[in-house]
Amino acid sequence: MTEPILVKFEIQRFCPDRDVASRWQEYSVPVKAGMTILDGLLETRNRLDPTLAWRFSCRMGVCGSCGMVINGKPGLACNTQILNVSDSHIRLQPLANFDVVKDLVVDLGPMFEKHRAISPYIVHSDEQEADMPAAEHEQRPADLLEYLQFAGCIKCGVCMAACPTLATDERFLGPMPLTALHRYNTDSRDAGFEQRRAAMSDFHAVSHCHYAAECSRACPKGVDPARAIQLLKRDLVLAGLRLKRQRPSARLLGPASARPRSGVPAAPPFDVER
Repeated sequence: MTEPILVKFEIQRFCPDRDVASRWQEYSVPVKAGMTILDGLLETRNRLDPTLAWRFSCRMGVCGSCGMVINGKPGLACNTQILNVSDSHIRLQPLANFDVVKDLVVDLGPMFEKHRAISPYIVHSDEQEADMPAAEHEQRPADLLEYLQFAGCIKCGVCMAACPTLATDERFLGPMPLTALHRYNTDSRDAGFEQRRAAMSDFHAVSHCHYAAECSRACPKGVDPARAIQLLKRDLVLAGLRLKRQRPSARLLGPASARPRSGVPAAPPFDVER
């Protein structure tokens, strides 16, 4: 296709300063092969309606900012090509299970509060080592593979929008925080299982998942949150039966004497994870 074709973009609009309820607005957008939903939105805002609001940043499927519902399915606007969805009609809505701020922008704050509640960081068994790191902790390639898939989460909220349990229970932790919980529990350097156990065992957490697996179908990064939650269920059962194997602390790759003696904690290693 060399000449652009006109594709109807039907976008759910909401402006808190003006609208009592959401409304639909249509735009005719010229589309060429290879254009993404994000490209179409930029074309719409730049040429047709500068008041249209949505989030975006990296344009490469990494930042997770541009999550929205595209023709009934949650996904990322930046890595969804228009003509792979439809050559005539694109219908865009804000992510479900979140409050709408404006148009396609939703409030992700509650999701990040739930994420914070599960202690999404490495918990060290040695408090002194946590405060004053002396060296890196050993981690073999096989240990890394245990959690690597789940570390690929970009916190876009797409899985949360797809979750039918969260649609009926806003207190449910949801697939993103529960996946992060499993990711850290599985890390060979971590000793925080017991610290996170209360969050895992809450009625609105692991056991409340109905295993619809819509989260895994929707995830744009192939993280498979549904699998993470099932593995969490297994670990909780084993822990309850006192059959869960205790993992030994990861070996410190450096002498304890390397710990700073000035009383000023050393800067922790840079963590590239979100």
